[in-house]
Formats: sequence, C-alpha cells, structure tokens
Amino acid sequence: MITKFTHGDPICTEATVLRLEPRAMADFPFEHRFEDGRFCFSFLMEPDDILYGLGEAPRGINKRGWIYQSYCSDDPFHTETKEALYAAHNFILLSGSRTFGLFIDFPARIRWDLGYTRQDTAEITVEGADLDIYLIEGGSPRDIVREFRAAIGQSYIPPFWAFGFQQSRWSYHNAEAADSVVAGHDAAGIPLDCVYLDIDYMDSYKDFTINETAFPDFASYVREKKEQGIHLIPIIDAGVKKENGYFLYEEGKAKGFFCKKADGSVFEAGVWPGVCAFPDFLDPEVRRWFGEKYKRLTDMGIDGFWNDMNEPALFYSVEGVENALDKAAALRGENLDLGRFFNLKDTFMGLSNSQDDYARIFHNINGKQVNHQRVHNLYGAGMTRAAGEYFERTFGRGKILMFSRASYIGAHRCSGIWFGDNHSWWSHILLDLKMLPSANMCGFLYCGADLGGFNENATRDLVLRFLALGVFTPLMRNHSALGTRDQEGYRFERPEDFRDVIQVRYRLIPYLYDTFVKASENNDMMFRPLSFDYPDDQIARECETQLMLGEECMIAPVYEQNASGRTVYLPEDMTFVKLSGERVEKQELSKGLHYVKVALNEVPLFIKKDRHIPLCKPAMRTKDLSPEGSIYI
Repeated sequence: MITKFTHGDPICTEATVLRLEPRAMADFPFEHRFEDGRFCFSFLMEPDDILYGLGEAPRGINKRGWIYQSYCSDDPFHTETKEALYAAHNFILLSGSRTFGLFIDFPARIRWDLGYTRQDTAEITVEGADLDIYLIEGGSPRDIVREFRAAIGQSYIPPFWAFGFQQSRWSYHNAEAADSVVAGHDAAGIPLDCVYLDIDYMDSYKDFTINETAFPDFASYVREKKEQGIHLIPIIDAGVKKENGYFLYEEGKAKGFFCKKADGSVFEAGVWPGVCAFPDFLDPEVRRWFGEKYKRLTDMGIDGFWNDMNEPALFYSVEGVENALDKAAALRGENLDLGRFFNLKDTFMGLSNSQDDYARIFHNINGKQVNHQRVHNLYGAGMTRAAGEYFERTFGRGKILMFSRASYIGAHRCSGIWFGDNHSWWSHILLDLKMLPSANMCGFLYCGADLGGFNENATRDLVLRFLALGVFTPLMRNHSALGTRDQEGYRFERPEDFRDVIQVRYRLIPYLYDTFVKASENNDMMFRPLSFDYPDDQIARECETQLMLGEECMIAPVYEQNASGRTVYLPEDMTFVKLSGERVEKQELSKGLHYVKVALNEVPLFIKKDRHIPLCKPAMRTKDLSPEGSIYI
C-alpha cells in the first residue's frame, strides 16, 4: 500500500507515474517538525534493522551508521568519507522490526543521518518545506520494492547489443586510435561490441560537432565500424561553449534557452571548452530543442550515447576566478602565515562546483524564475530526458543506448547510469557490487562501474577481477583516464586470460538479457541482497560481498589482491560453477561457509538447487550469438 503525503507547493519532478490523492503532512506517521524552512522527521531502529536504498551512494548495502546527502556531486574520489556521489535517489527501505519504504520526492538537498548521531535513530532533514513523501507498507522488502517501482514506472531497456563488451578510454582521440582498439581485441580473440569516443572526438569540445582532422568523413567511418559489428558511443556534455558562430550556442542564446542569473543575463561557467552556457533542461521546450540535436549524430549512424558532466559540473565561474585573482593580487609580497595561506589555497580549490555559483543559476519553470538550488538534482535527469524523449519519439523504445552520470528517480524510464569516475582500487570492486541492488531498487537496472577503475594505474589482476564481476553487470565497460596506464585486455601479458573472462560474458548474454527484461517488465530487481531471499538467515542478512542474480544464481566476486580465491557463504545447497572461455567446471556444495579457489581467468557463479541457466556459444560480436548449441548448467 502506498500513501502520499504533501506539504506546501512541491515542484513537479515527474518521478512517479502513479497518481494518488495526497494526505496532509499532519497525518504523516513519523515524528516530524518544520524548522527554519526545513522539514525534519525521524524514526527509531532496532539493533537488527537494516536500511537499504539511496541508489548510487557510498559505503555498504546496509546504509546504517553514516550520513548521506542527496545532492548530485561531481566528485571523483569515492572514499568512505564521502556523503554524496553523482546521483540523488531518495528512496530508503527499512527491514526488520518493521518493513516499510520511503520515497522523498524533493529535488534539492536532503540529509540522511541514518544512525550516525544516534545509532538507534534515523533523522532525515529536507532542505525545504514543499515536498511529497510516499510511504510504502505491506509485505516483504522485495514486495515493497516492486510496489515502489510500479509507482515510478518501467525501467529503460537498452538494445540487445548494449550487453556486449564495451571498451573506453579518455581518450581514443582519432580514428586510428579507435581502429587500434578493434584490431587489438580481434587479434587477441577478445569479444567487443562498442568503442567509446570521449571529448576529443569533438571540434574544440563542442557538443554535436566532429573533429574532422581526427575523424574525417565521420558518417562513413561509423558505417565502416558498423559493418565490423562495432558501435561507436560518443559523449555529450552539459555545457555549451560560448563561441560566436557556434550553432548550438547561437540558437540557445537567441531562443533564451540557457540558464539565467537573477538579472536575466546568461549564467556562464568554465568546463572543458572554456566558458560555457548551460541549457535549461527543466523547461520542456528546451529539452525538445536540445534532444533534437542528437539527430546530427544519429543521422551519421550513431545509436548510443553517454551524457556526462551534468550535475552540472562547473570548473569555475568568471566571478569566482576574478574574486580569487583579486585576493591573490592583494596578498602579493605579503608574508603569508598559516591562516592566510590556507585561506588563499581554499579560495582557488573552491572554484570548482562552488555553492555560490550554483546559487547564481536560475531556471524557467512554468514561467516562474526558480533558483537552481531548489531543483539541483533534476538538472542531469533533465538532460537525459531531453535525449531519451527524442529517441523514443523518433526510433521507438529500446533502439538507442543511453546512460548518464547524474540522475534522479524518473530518469530510469529512459536511461541507464554508470557509477562515475571510480579508482583502480580493490575496494571499488566491492563498491560496484554494493551499489547494484541499491540502484535496482530505484529503477536503474542498466548500470555498472568503470571496470578496472577510471583513475590511477590499474594492475593486471585488478582488471581481471573487476571484469569477472562486470561479466554480470548489464553495462560491462572498461574505462580509464587520461594519463593512466593503458588497461585494455590485449595490452597485458597473457591476453588469453582476458579473452577467457569476456567470452564468459558472451555465453551468458542471452540469460542476462532475459533476466534484465523480466526485471523491467515485472518492476523487480535484477540484483538483490541475500537477505531479500533468506530473511531468517543472520549470516545472509549481514552479507555484503555476495548478491542474488535473477531467480537462479548467486554471484560472489574475488575482491582482494593476490588472493587465489575467497570464502563464500551458501545460504542453501548450491552448485559452484567456474566458467572460463568455453570451459565449465561444476562442484556441488552444501549450505555453509566454503573457501573456493578461482583463477584469474575464471568467473565464479553459484546456481541454486534444481535451477539451471543457459550458456550459448561465444562469439566476437553480439550479432553473431545464437541459441544453437547452447547448454544448460
């Protein structure tokens, strides 16, 4: 049962598709108060209660014991000390002494103190008083998720080929570099379906343009790759370069489609191209205009995109830089003591993603001027909607690959997400795993992390172990940053190990795709905490390194360096399967703890008793996969 509570005049986020008659917040069944224009409420938790949710967020599956912020943040350092990442997914689920879910439909900042200040208390602070809250009660945690998911609408289903292996880097800067990626995979026998084009494919980092020196006759090049079974996936950024004569900037300025400042002038800030303007994606007319610009690339044969920098990320503002330079000039020749030096340093360090700059932005919402800080978490979702709505109008559902960095619940109906700029750290294998069920709860089924890690230098064994988890994530993409070690599988010694792991993915794609589609159509989760299936098993309830996959399987990746395997907990008798290329090894294991050995070129999988899954023959491209010759394990 879902009950909606409303206070004030909430901004319509279109996060839900279910229309309910709201009840007054006075009827809200939790202790609550309005304080300094904020809405605060709390509830008590028993020691064994678990709190799930918040989608893409740091730390564990169980969110107890930390403070989280719903505030889309461009922060590439995903450490345990962080409170927010790139998304705002305002859904939590309590399981234990009571079972209920809460969705706070509010597009600005929310602070979730989930047992940090007091271990037995969840204290939620909404930075405003105009909001909707949905309370979902009745049934198991999985029932709660299904009812919530039905309320927010069916999850995006990508094209079948989007389950193939995808290789990315910042940056394959020209056609020769992209060709070498395809050639390297083909020579090593490593399957591949997609090659990504980061910002260098553009002319001076301008959206919907092509660097014709790097990619001459781009349409012919896209067609040539398609004939090889390769999809090129270009990036699109939120900022539009301020440049006279640049069609997107000139059109947006003439139509008044860019975000404004309080005085009505265009808000400007620096990103990759330098000073940029920012489309007002909260305006439906602007979304339609911007979305139709993707046609410039779909007309060239492009059928997949990733939207980036859409929190929005701001490197600096003109006002911020001028203030910093003035402060530095005033200190010229001064003997800087501790306080003054660090104040100056903090001024320059604070230029990026400044709260002062965000507060300068205004949007047009139904003819009213609304400050950005009231709707910050909708900006990236609005950019994604602009693209997704155009794709659905033009091509129908499920024909174009689309995923985004920033997101809000509701964007899951037209897009997937990736978990942003992670690191080549062993801990980030587990962070990837822990975010999967949380993202699924919030509707984002097509998701995954940068396999091998985006920042820092990856090791061979880390990439292989990361890939062994990525075999199961709908988005399976290896992505790395400028200046880091090349981490394409064919570049390492014994590339046949990478072939063995990625071939396993291709053998599983029909099963994974079918499982994904069922989860979307049934408003269900593809990945679940073990506690959802084994609620009375204390070890399962506390397990955070294993997940249930579909109705048949459990996954348990190896996540420690130099480990020959790992300890795994089986909540029931299962078949332990090791997959490597076309090799399959099976071992029956009883309920309980087991140490299982897993070589670097093997993918571990656990299949429930009396259940079976299909394995097809591997292929170099998804278009060549066939059910003929499939076996069941």
